[in-house]
Amino acid sequence: MTVLCIAVSWNDGQVPRTASPALRAALLERAAEMLARREPVTLRALVEGTGASTMAVYTHFGGMPGLWRAVRQEGFTRLAARLGTVPASDDPVRDLAALGAAYVANALATPALYRAMFDAAAELEDPDAAAAPFDTLVDAAARAREAGRFAPDSDPEVVATRYWATGHGLILLVITGVLPAEALDAHAPAVAAALFVAAGDDEQRAARSVAAGWSLPAATA
Repeated sequence: MTVLCIAVSWNDGQVPRTASPALRAALLERAAEMLARREPVTLRALVEGTGASTMAVYTHFGGMPGLWRAVRQEGFTRLAARLGTVPASDDPVRDLAALGAAYVANALATPALYRAMFDAAAELEDPDAAAAPFDTLVDAAARAREAGRFAPDSDPEVVATRYWATGHGLILLVITGVLPAEALDAHAPAVAAALFVAAGDDEQRAARSVAAGWSLPAATA
């Protein structure tokens, strides 16, 4: 793990006058990494190597419960930002494939945060904001139905749920080391195409749209 070292100026050697975005991000990422490694998360262990005191957790999060809420929220915030980089096109099935690839890329970029964001033991700071990434998938599935690609009686929320659930399972197998990263390109597009065909799309047309939309960055593929 990369040790996060941040120079922080403290007031009276304890609490910064104002919260530091850089330190906040460092604490969130460190907490997620410790959780992923199943290490005991104490105040002292959390701030070790960051250059901060234990009071930083109270300054930025109000305590450990606030920290865990923020960890989960940060995962969804970063996911929403990544999905927001995918522009809508006149091919909603292609867009679903592109959103799936963006989802995977986000998980691989921050695997510890990705795992922590689904730990329902901690409440979310803003549940509506956390739902935004899923709503993006639902909207794309609805556009596919409106465009005649999916069956008129298909349920966009059901399609999005199945797409998300299958992708989530494959991602977890990769980031936990059960499968190699190559499994994503090998299986995710085929699974997506099969789901879209099951929703009513033509097999060949679905394959073309998925091929057009699915692309992982070279560093994560």
